[in-house]
Amino acid sequence: MDLAGYAILAIAIVAAAVLVARRGTDPAAARAMEGLAQGLTRLQSDLTRLARTQDELRQDVHRGREASLLQISDVAQGLRGEIGQAQRALAEVKAIEQGRARQMEQASDSLRRLEAVVAGSSTRGAAGENILARALAQLPADLLEVNVSFGSRIVEYALRLPGGRFLPIDSKWTSVGIIERLEAAEEPVERKRLIEQVARDVRGRIREMGKYLDPERTLSLGLLAVPDAVYEVAPEAHGEGYRAGVLVVPYSLALPYVLALYRLTVRFGCAVDTDQLADRIRGMEETLRRVDEEVEGRLSRGLVQAANARDALRDHVVEARRAAQKLLLTAESEAPAAAGPVLTPVVAAPALRPAMAAGQRALPHIVPD
Repeated sequence: MDLAGYAILAIAIVAAAVLVARRGTDPAAARAMEGLAQGLTRLQSDLTRLARTQDELRQDVHRGREASLLQISDVAQGLRGEIGQAQRALAEVKAIEQGRARQMEQASDSLRRLEAVVAGSSTRGAAGENILARALAQLPADLLEVNVSFGSRIVEYALRLPGGRFLPIDSKWTSVGIIERLEAAEEPVERKRLIEQVARDVRGRIREMGKYLDPERTLSLGLLAVPDAVYEVAPEAHGEGYRAGVLVVPYSLALPYVLALYRLTVRFGCAVDTDQLADRIRGMEETLRRVDEEVEGRLSRGLVQAANARDALRDHVVEARRAAQKLLLTAESEAPAAAGPVLTPVVAAPALRPAMAAGQRALPHIVPD
């Protein structure tokens, strides 16, 4: 029971005493006092129950508050742990990002140095050819030739094609300074000037590559590998190179181009070379013309002379037979029977001389001139 309950009870007792003092022995007052006492008893009981309920409620509140404080403490401790882990993870991510940024800077520097080596004028494109060699090293050894001569010039690499021909491959590039200035240039006029310079350099390399295209040893086709940046900024030179028989390709696509060209050559290698075919047809035509002249010339004249000799011999044989018959008739009619065998040869010889002379004149015409 709290102070308010006690105060109410004290007030009730004082009121009862006052009422008793006023009424004395009044029965109605006694009954009222008795009812009041009963009410006070019930009130006291209710106050007791209320106090007990308040104590229980106070204990429940205290326990709940303690439990809540414990839960809040656990949650706060968990949050502090998670926040600490998040802070550590964030620090790790920051360290990784810083390391990645340093690696990117180092890679960028290395790439710039590599580009300077690949296309630097001091090495004359040797590093570019090394990059290309590593790509071509994946080909079978019997397909790749090194230091192949074409006239007075030697190309570093050449792909062996069916039919004993080659595909010359070159990768020299010496204008890296222009590419660096082009990447740094921002003015449109300056960029246009540098792009035109790169295109002129590519055309110069195409002209040099064209000197390797021996029609007897190549397919009149060569492959020029250039840095990817050069390939991107000079697209108009690609068509000019194709018309000159030179395919301009970037370093990154050199091997796929080589494999595609080899595949096409193997697939369509039996295609007719129109230039060589025309040369062979002209040679055949000249041979047939000479044969025709020979047939219409000496052989034809020899055949005509042989036919004339044959006809002349036939006529002379007929004349000889006629002369022989006449001689026989003459011998039979004029000569005595006893002298016939002796006189016949003496008389017959003069008659046969013309036929024999004609036959001798006809014999030389049988042999051609």
